Amino acid sequence: MLKVLSIVLILATSTLLMSACSSVYDKHVQWQPVKPKSFPVLKAIGTAPISLQKSKNKTQRMLMAMNASKLSAYAELAEQIYGQQITGSTTMSDLLIRNQTLKASVQGIIRGAKVLASYPVGDSYTTELSLNFADVFALYETQQRRREIKSVDYF
Repeated sequence: MLKVLSIVLILATSTLLMSACSSVYDKHVQWQPVKPKSFPVLKAIGTAPISLQKSKNKTQRMLMAMNASKLSAYAELAEQIYGQQITGSTTMSDLLIRNQTLKASVQGIIRGAKVLASYPVGDSYTTELSLNFADVFALYETQQRRREIKSVDYF
């Protein structure tokens, strides 16, 4: 009985001593925002054929090509930022390639891009986009501020 009581006393004392050393309220952390030193500017060009658009009306084909070229430029920007995912498969039989496929896809969110120019060139429509990462950083900072430790005061 005396052994059990002494073991309980030792455990209680050691728990009390260990918990006294680590307190959550013994420091104050100040944060400051982090801003990169330089911001890149990306450019992308998208094109789309006018005559191949599915409409009988010439003006509507032009508008469809205009939208398609803009989407193509946005896809190119997303590719520059996020990269492309490539999926491939090859089927062989009797040491001969029977079927070979490659698929490429890009996925991402583009915010802050600006249309520099949009114009027809022959039978295609071209759109030029620009993405300044200073604008992207400003958009990102308004939504979620990235911070680093400025100072820590211990009490």
